[in-house]
Amino acid sequence: MTVGHVAAIGEQVRVAGLALAGVTVLAAEEPEAVRDAWRDVRGGAGLVILTPAAADALGPAVLDRIPPLTAVLPR
Repeated sequence: MTVGHVAAIGEQVRVAGLALAGVTVLAAEEPEAVRDAWRDVRGGAGLVILTPAAADALGPAVLDRIPPLTAVLPR
C-alpha cells in the first residue's frame, strides 16, 4: 500500500464499488475483521472510508485519532 492512499473498510456490498475509483477496499463483515483491517491500513492510508457498521465496530476512541483521516458513509 502507498502512504497517503485512500482505503475503505466495511461490508463488501457497500465498499466494492469504491475500487473503481482506485480505493483500496478491505471487505470486513464482522467487527473483528473490521479491527484487523484497521490495523492493516492505519499507518499507510491518508483517508479511510468506513461504513456505519465498521465505524461502530471501531468506536469513537479509535476514530478520533488522526492520522488517518476517516469518513463514515451515510446510513
